[in-house]
Amino acid sequence: MLTSNQIQEIIPHRYPFLMIDKILEINPGVSATGEKCVTVNEPFFQGHFPQEHVMPGVLIIEAIAQVGAVTLLSKEEYAGKIVYFAGVNYAKFRRKVIPGDVLRIEVEITKFKAKFGIGKGIAYVGNETACEAEFSFVLNS
Repeated sequence: MLTSNQIQEIIPHRYPFLMIDKILEINPGVSATGEKCVTVNEPFFQGHFPQEHVMPGVLIIEAIAQVGAVTLLSKEEYAGKIVYFAGVNYAKFRRKVIPGDVLRIEVEITKFKAKFGIGKGIAYVGNETACEAEFSFVLNS
């Protein structure tokens, strides 16, 4: 398991834009499972439906991408590099994410060649799928 401090040694994201609290399991360069505990104190809730707090879908996608970045950058040969989000495909939102939810994010890197890759991620709340998406990324040189 990786804590928030250990995650920050792998990816450059910091509060308020670090969207994962811990990595539960990791197979470097292949797959990882992360977790985000969604609280009412998240800064985005101040403006995103103040009367009914709902985590923005783009931030769920960002959390998926961050778990993907940790997956790749945890490989020794990529340590210290940055992964840039290049695109998202096939995003589907199945359930809203609200304060009190624990978002479990499972990511698999499905293709990686040279500097370009594709990953697939699913974010769950309990056993329910909240979001699924395919994302592409570029590794800096």
